Amino acid sequence: MRTIVDTFEREGPTGLAAAIEARVLFAAGWSACFFSAIKLVAGKKKVSLPADVAIDAEVDLGTTHGVFGLAARLNVSLLGMDRQAAQAIVDAAHQVCPYSHATRGNIDVTITVG
Repeated sequence: MRTIVDTFEREGPTGLAAAIEARVLFAAGWSACFFSAIKLVAGKKKVSLPADVAIDAEVDLGTTHGVFGLAARLNVSLLGMDRQAAQAIVDAAHQVCPYSHATRGNIDVTITVG
């Protein structure tokens, strides 16, 4: 398996750009957007977020019945927050995030809160 680091070491920055897949860029954009949505929702609810909020978005490309499609997982870490409060913030963020809105009903999305 070829990794981004391997590509950079062998081919330099030009090879690195070619090695970054569109699904990785989509995941990076979604996680950044989702973080902004979390901050927006928390601000409106006057809820303090922990210092170390992390959103790990993973997007898979595959085929089902011969048709290409995407699936996504958003793993949200709000360590130190009450579990129910964290889940409520994440659920509300999923409703306002433009990436979530664009994919709703189009791809399988799983969101976990930890």
